[in-house]
Amino acid sequence: MVAKIFIDGEAGTTGLQIRERLAGRRDLEVISIAHDKRKDQDERKRLLNLADVAILCLPDDAAKESVSLIENDTTKVIDASTAHRVAEGWAYGFAEMDKAQPQRIRDARHVANPGCYPTGAIALIRPLRQAGILPDGYPVTVNAVSGYTGGGKQMIAQMEDDKNPDHIDAPHFLYGLTLKHKHVPEMKMHGLLERAPVFSPSVGKFAQGMIVQVPLYLEDLAAGATLETIHRALVDHYAGQSIVEVVPLDESAKLARIDATELAGSDAMKLFVFGTQGGAHVNLVALLDNLGKGASGAAESHLTHTCLLSDSDLKQT
Repeated sequence: MVAKIFIDGEAGTTGLQIRERLAGRRDLEVISIAHDKRKDQDERKRLLNLADVAILCLPDDAAKESVSLIENDTTKVIDASTAHRVAEGWAYGFAEMDKAQPQRIRDARHVANPGCYPTGAIALIRPLRQAGILPDGYPVTVNAVSGYTGGGKQMIAQMEDDKNPDHIDAPHFLYGLTLKHKHVPEMKMHGLLERAPVFSPSVGKFAQGMIVQVPLYLEDLAAGATLETIHRALVDHYAGQSIVEVVPLDESAKLARIDATELAGSDAMKLFVFGTQGGAHVNLVALLDNLGKGASGAAESHLTHTCLLSDSDLKQT
C-alpha cells in the first residue's frame, strides 16, 4: 500500500523542503490542502485524519491544535515544532542518538523532530554522558552559529531583501541574549544533563549550514579523560552509522578552519574533537546543515523509520 502523507504547514520553509524531498518517491502519496482552504479547520481536520502520517511544520500552538484534531488511533504524527520535544509519550526523532532510538521511532505513534542546534549539541554530549566521561553537574556551554534559513520566511526576507523595512545587514549576529532559548530543555533532557546548559546561538549571513561547539575542561571530567578517550567514546557510540561521521583526530589536527556551509544541502553530520596533545581543554564541534540533518532531512528520515520499511530493511539503515 502507498502511505498517505499530509504536510500541515507545507508553505513554510521546512514544509516546502519536505515536499520537495518527497516529490519523487513512489512509495507514498502526498495529500495537500487547497490554497483557499488553508485556514479551514474542518478541511485540515479531514486531511489529518485521512493521512497515514501527518508532518506538522507549524508554530507550537498550531502544532498542538493539529494533534488535538486527530480523532483516530492510526494517524502517525511527526512534529517539526518545539511543542513536543520533551513531552511524555513522544519519541525524540534523533535516530542516531543511541542504538535503540530507531526502533523507538518506528514503534511510536508520535515523533518529535529535533531542533537543529540540539541535534549537534546532543550528538556531542550524550555519548560522553553515557560513557561516564562527562560527570554529573558539569556546567556545559553550547555555542553555535546557523544559516539564516533556520529563522523561517520572516528571517529569510530580512536577510535577503535590502528593501525590507526590517532588513538585517549584519554579517553575523548573536541572539537569545536572555539565555532562555526554546532549545535548552531538549538539550538538557536528551543530552542526559542534570543542569541546563548555557546556550549562546547566533546567525551568519549564509543561507544553510551550522556549527555547534561544546568546549570542555579536561581536569573537570572523569579521571583519565583525554583527547583520545573522548574521541574514542564518540567513535564507539556512532560505530556503524552512515549519517554521523566522527572525523579522525589526525585529520582534525591538520585543519586550519571549519566552514559552516560545508554540509549545506546534505543530511550528514560531522563531529570533531579539537585540542592540543597534553593540553587542558578540548573543543567538541558538530557540523551539519540546519535544514538537512537539522530539519527536513530528519523529518524524511523519520518517515522511513516510522512506516515505510520492513523490519529487515530497518536493520540495514
